[in-house]
Amino acid sequence: MYRLRINVNGIFMGEIVSTRIPEEIAKILKEIEEEEQTDRATVIRKLLVKGIKQWKIEKALRLYREGQVTLWRAARLAGLTLREMMEMAAKMGIQFQYSQKDLEEDIEAAMKE
Repeated sequence: MYRLRINVNGIFMGEIVSTRIPEEIAKILKEIEEEEQTDRATVIRKLLVKGIKQWKIEKALRLYREGQVTLWRAARLAGLTLREMMEMAAKMGIQFQYSQKDLEEDIEAAMKE
């Protein structure tokens, strides 16, 4: 058996996921389908991508707030630039925590890239 992988917005489709959703969510999906003039699968994929991106940002900010990662590392984990992560942290009221050690680690990590 062969599985066809289709490239959609830079993402290769591969795994099929099946789940039950509440009727209210199904209605909202239908509304989005009609408004964006697209099919349900595309709507669900787009919403998943947005949700995962948001989850990654929230996780990175939490790790940064807890002092487990530097701001630069948090930006990398979230898939954002350092400037974008700084803006997100400021919007969330997270105090900047940047030590000499953090600077050295970030410089070392940047040199490896």
